[in-house]
Amino acid sequence: MVVAVIKSHRTRFRSLCVLYPMFNLKTSRQLICLLVTVCVLTSQSLAEDTDFMEEFLKREYSLAKPYRGLGFSSSSQWDLMGTAMVTPDQVRLTPDLQSRQGAVWSRIPLVLRDWELKVHFKIHGQGKKNLNGDGLAIWLTRDRMLNGPVFGNMNQFTGLGIFVDTYPNADKTHDRTFPYISMMLGNGTLSYDHDRDGRPTEIGGCTALARNSVHDTFLLVRYSKNRLTLLVDVDGKQEWRECADVTGLRLPTGYFLGASSATGDLSDNHDIISMKLYQLTVERTPEEEEEEEVTIPRVDNMEQFQVEVEEEGMSGIQFFFTLLFSILGLGVLGVVGLMVYGRWKENKRKRFY
Repeated sequence: MVVAVIKSHRTRFRSLCVLYPMFNLKTSRQLICLLVTVCVLTSQSLAEDTDFMEEFLKREYSLAKPYRGLGFSSSSQWDLMGTAMVTPDQVRLTPDLQSRQGAVWSRIPLVLRDWELKVHFKIHGQGKKNLNGDGLAIWLTRDRMLNGPVFGNMNQFTGLGIFVDTYPNADKTHDRTFPYISMMLGNGTLSYDHDRDGRPTEIGGCTALARNSVHDTFLLVRYSKNRLTLLVDVDGKQEWRECADVTGLRLPTGYFLGASSATGDLSDNHDIISMKLYQLTVERTPEEEEEEEVTIPRVDNMEQFQVEVEEEGMSGIQFFFTLLFSILGLGVLGVVGLMVYGRWKENKRKRFY
């Protein structure tokens, strides 16, 4: 047995000796350099993708099953408002009924500088496509618990609003598909324009087919170093897709988290299953640590978000009928003109007799 093992080791050693000339010193150096280069590039790409060292779930800012700390007691961390109600599986903001408003608001102001909010939500109902409404909103605002026309919250708010809009109010929606998720930064004077689906004040957004989905639907908001990123996962692929990315955005601390919804003539069930907030640990330079304190939300360059919707050109049928009616109108005017001229000429002739 021992002899067989020794022979086996000798055979392996001879094979390595045969292969050794293929790996001379020059080739070995090239391989080492190649491996080092690959490691450096990989580490850099990973560092770019993961700017955050750690993340910690902050339970005082989070809402999740079994929904403890939610209600009307003095020890509650979240308040219900309007038609919002708690069930074992979700917080239902509005049921699939007309003219309802509901909201849930955190009592504790958010004082973190770098954070990430993951929202698990569900929008579903009996209405057919474009016969449902209106959607829900996620908020980080200075004021809380105020009813209003913006998905169940006040207009001219101060803070951040993220809208999951399921009904197209604008007549011309050829440039986007609904449901559509958009972001708005309010400074206390800007108004949300429902008739134009909030386009004049939108700072980013994307289509997200989140209504009546057979998959779980999520959105994720990340704010760090004056950069706001919105990601969505609504396709059942369990991977995040970038929806919007805004740099130079400055949010004050001390604002309140919330979620609200409203229905009108059209309706849906609007449910919040969970809202989980994570604190991000981020390395900052001394200059970044000494940044000025922000009191009103703003974006350094708002002009980049101005949306100009081009007017839809006239179709061929519209052009044909326009031309036809123009010709008919000119013909009628010509006939009337000839009749008036004939009458005038006849009257003039009579005056000579």
